[in-house]
Amino acid sequence: MVYIIMGVSGCGKSTVGQLLANELKIPFFDGDDFHPSENITKMESGIPLNDDDRKGWLESLNQLAIKHAASGAVIACSALKELYRVQLSHQLDKTMMFVYLEGTFEEINNRLKQRTGHYMPANLLKSQFDTLEPPTNALRISISKTPEKQVSEILNNKT
Repeated sequence: MVYIIMGVSGCGKSTVGQLLANELKIPFFDGDDFHPSENITKMESGIPLNDDDRKGWLESLNQLAIKHAASGAVIACSALKELYRVQLSHQLDKTMMFVYLEGTFEEINNRLKQRTGHYMPANLLKSQFDTLEPPTNALRISISKTPEKQVSEILNNKT
């Protein structure tokens, strides 16, 4: 199984994803590490990414998921739109599970104000919420729980 830990910036994708991967003894990949430099420059400048910016990035993550479909992996990726989730799961049928880390703008904005060393500025959070199409076919996990509790919930609901 390839798990996509999804949600807006600051919801805890990397933290929860790494904990889940450790628990399952499979590799963890942070989708942010696969952005081309043009995307990073754009985000650092406070400019939201558009669908064209994300296309190659999503294709890279899909290829990564295909490569690890048999052995399993956890990938942290915002996957904000249904179109992006379709691109991510291309050729993966039932070997991909989306886990949506769900929180309010206020909860996540408070987290982002505390975060340092990340190229995604807090002022882009509104654009992420504007872009977000909450998934209908994903396990939804509240970010109000501890990361450990979130992982436990994922493990109790895996298919």
